[in-house]
Amino acid sequence: MSGPLTGFRIIELAGIGPGPFCGMMLADMGAEVIRIDRPGGNPSAEGGHDVLFRNRQSIAVNLKHPQGVSTVLKLCESADAIFEGYRPGVAERLGVGPQECMTRNPKLVYGRMTGWGQDGPLAQSAGHDINYISISGALHAMGRRGEKPALPLNLVGDFGGGGMMLAFGMVCAMLEAQRSGKGQVIDCAMHEGSAALMAMFYGLRANGLFNDQRGSHMLDSGAHFYDVYETADGKYISIGSIEPQFYALLKEKAGLDTDFDEQMNPACWPQQKEKIAHIFRRKTRDQWCQIMQGSDVCFAPVLGLEEAPQHPHNVARGSFIEVDGVTQHAPTPRFSRTTSDTPQAMRKPGTDTRATLLRSGFTAEQVEELLSSGAVAQL
Repeated sequence: MSGPLTGFRIIELAGIGPGPFCGMMLADMGAEVIRIDRPGGNPSAEGGHDVLFRNRQSIAVNLKHPQGVSTVLKLCESADAIFEGYRPGVAERLGVGPQECMTRNPKLVYGRMTGWGQDGPLAQSAGHDINYISISGALHAMGRRGEKPALPLNLVGDFGGGGMMLAFGMVCAMLEAQRSGKGQVIDCAMHEGSAALMAMFYGLRANGLFNDQRGSHMLDSGAHFYDVYETADGKYISIGSIEPQFYALLKEKAGLDTDFDEQMNPACWPQQKEKIAHIFRRKTRDQWCQIMQGSDVCFAPVLGLEEAPQHPHNVARGSFIEVDGVTQHAPTPRFSRTTSDTPQAMRKPGTDTRATLLRSGFTAEQVEELLSSGAVAQL
């Protein structure tokens, strides 16, 4: 693979959700990511088309076998980084914790992905995205007035506050290691990552501009000029006309009367919202697109997963690609010189065991011995 991380070798102790997302981010940027799966498969990748697992080699290693552990430690000797998503202490019990791996390679970066972090009262508790974003304040802030918090899929904890944050931390640590010659451990906790995503709102709260009442603020469906509206055909459009000049254009194109002159008066918002919703229901989504799309209203149709790849803007930029028959996002962000290759489809667990080990310094005899002992497996 090509990209700005070409030349970096990273070991991924395969897991679910945020770990694979981190591996995908790094591999999309050109890093050689070796995914270590369990012999017999990966339950989270059984469909065979999981986009999160694209662009990586897969070797199957039995981490409960002493020689399997030795295999991972030997791989660490030629790697720049390794990351795992186990509960605190599990990697140490398996024999592939930071001390064991970094003893083999003092320059190694060791990434750790958990929901609650490596220490603290909740460190050993089970949890999922919904729980992590609950204690960061993120979940409470999402939703409409008078309703329970709205679930933002698992984008805020698992992927934004987790996988992407760990990928950022790993790149930071690998850059630092090039200067210092020393590796370090990254403690990436999803509840803290989601708190970081809430930085602007904690700042607004400190300035008296944000409180705990859902659906009463400009960005959380409180305002009539920043919301989603149903159209005549049962579809939806989004409006984000915050700035005065954009709001003036919204008034012009939607035919809004003097009832909408007071844009920033929260006391007027409920009535304005009810009235503008009625106006948007008079035309279909496509009709509103013809009126507003491409203008400075700050407008877009709300598209489903089938529709989004076909939008003219996405088509023009090549924002979506097809890999092995699966429509998915193109590598992002883009670079002017070190461009990323078209991704490769996910490899089935254990597909690359023999070839990867040989390329990593194992002899043919050593590989065959590992295979015969059950320490590793080849698909």
